[in-house]
Amino acid sequence: MKETIIQFGTGNFLRGFADCFVDEMNKQGLYDGKIAVVSPTNSKTVELLNQQNCIYNLYLRGIENSKEVCEHTEIQSISRAINPYADFDAYLTLAHNPDFRFIISNTTEAGIEYVADNKFEDKPAKSFPAKLTQLLYERYKSGLNGFVVLACELIDNNGKELQQCVLKYAQQWELGEDFCNWIIEENKFCNTLVDRIVTGYPKDEADELCPDDALLDTAEIFHLWVIEGNFESELPLQKAGFNVVWTDDVSPYKKRKVRVLNGAHTSMVFPAMLCGIETVGKCLNDELINKFLQENLFKYIIPVLGENDDNIAFANAVLERFANPYIKHLLKSISLNSVSKFAVRVLPTILDYKNKNGSYPKTLVFSLACLIEYYKNCTPQDNESLIEFIKENDVQAILSNADLWGCDLSDMLDLVEDSLDKIHSVGIREAIEWALL
Repeated sequence: MKETIIQFGTGNFLRGFADCFVDEMNKQGLYDGKIAVVSPTNSKTVELLNQQNCIYNLYLRGIENSKEVCEHTEIQSISRAINPYADFDAYLTLAHNPDFRFIISNTTEAGIEYVADNKFEDKPAKSFPAKLTQLLYERYKSGLNGFVVLACELIDNNGKELQQCVLKYAQQWELGEDFCNWIIEENKFCNTLVDRIVTGYPKDEADELCPDDALLDTAEIFHLWVIEGNFESELPLQKAGFNVVWTDDVSPYKKRKVRVLNGAHTSMVFPAMLCGIETVGKCLNDELINKFLQENLFKYIIPVLGENDDNIAFANAVLERFANPYIKHLLKSISLNSVSKFAVRVLPTILDYKNKNGSYPKTLVFSLACLIEYYKNCTPQDNESLIEFIKENDVQAILSNADLWGCDLSDMLDLVEDSLDKIHSVGIREAIEWALL
C-alpha cells in the first residue's frame, strides 16, 4: 500500500486509537494507505517497531451494552518507523512523497509548545512544532500540496495552537512570507477531541496474551474522535463504523466530556477515598458510592448540560467505562491537583444549576466538602502552598479565595459546613446518605 499518513508519536495511545482505525479501514477495503511513524523524541520504540515489521497485537476490552467484550486484532497499518535523531535525511524525505495527505500527532500535552532556542539548522529541532516546521518547509520547497493535520494532544484548540507555533518558527527562522501564507492557505490544522483509555502493555498478562510481542497494546472498547472539518470522503472513518464526529466546532463535545466524564470522576473521588475505596471499579461495586455517582450524573450534571439522547447515552457509556474490569484506575491518580480540576470540571455545573434552579446541587457541594476534608486531614497531591493554605484556614477563608476556585464561593458556606458537620458527627458513609436525601 501507499504511505498516506505521517504520524508523530510512537506511544501506546495512537497505536490503540488512530492506527487501529486505519488498519480496520484498510481491511474493509475502504482505504488504501499506510502510516509512516516519526518519533518526536529519541525513542527506542522506533527500533522495536522496525524489528517487528511494524506489526503488533491490540486487545480492546471492556463493557459494551452491559456485556463483557474482548477483541483481539493484529495491527498492520504502520509501514515503517523513523527516528529523526538517527536519520534526519529520511525524515525530511517524507516531505517529497506526494501521496502523503494526513499528519496525525500525539506528543503529550507538553508537546505543542513554542521554545525559542530551537534552530532551523538543528538536525532535528528539539520541539515537535519546530520539527514539523522543518518538514513543512521541505514540502513547500518541493512544490507539493499541504497536509490535513489532526492534532490529538489534550489541550484546548490543539490544531490551531500547533499552527501558531509553526508560524512563530517560520517567522523566527525568516523562512519568508510566502511560506507563512502557504502554511495558512494550503494546510488544514484541525482541532480535535480524542477519548479512549489506552492501558498499554499489560505486564501481568503479556505471557498469556502475546508473549513474543514487545509492542502489545491494550485499550478499552469505547472510543470517540471529534474533528473540526470534514474529510470523510478521504478518510472514511464513519463508514468503517467508528465513533467519529466531523463538526464545525469541537467545543460542545469537549464541554460534555469535561462535565460528564471528568466531572463524574472528580465529584466522586473524595467521598470514595474517605470511605477507603481505592479504584474506580470498586466505586461502581459499592452500592452507596454508585448511587452517589448516579445522583451527580443524572440529577445534576445531565439536566444542566441538556437531557438529550446523546448526552444521556454518553453518561451511560461513562458508567460502563467506569465498570470496566480490565482497567484498574486508581482514585489516587484521579485526585492529583484536584482543586484546579474541581474548578474546571465540577464547579461550572454547580453554578449553572444554582442559576437555573435557585438552589445548589446537594451532592456536588458535598463533594466539595469532602475535598476540603481530605486536604485538611489526609495526604493530597497538589501544589504545596495551596495544600498549606487549606490546612491552615477555616472554611470561610477557603471558599472566599477566588484564586483557588476562579470566584468567591462564600454563598455555599452553610451547605459546605453542614456537610462537614455531618462527616464529623456521623461518619462519612452516613453523611453520604444524608447528602442523597
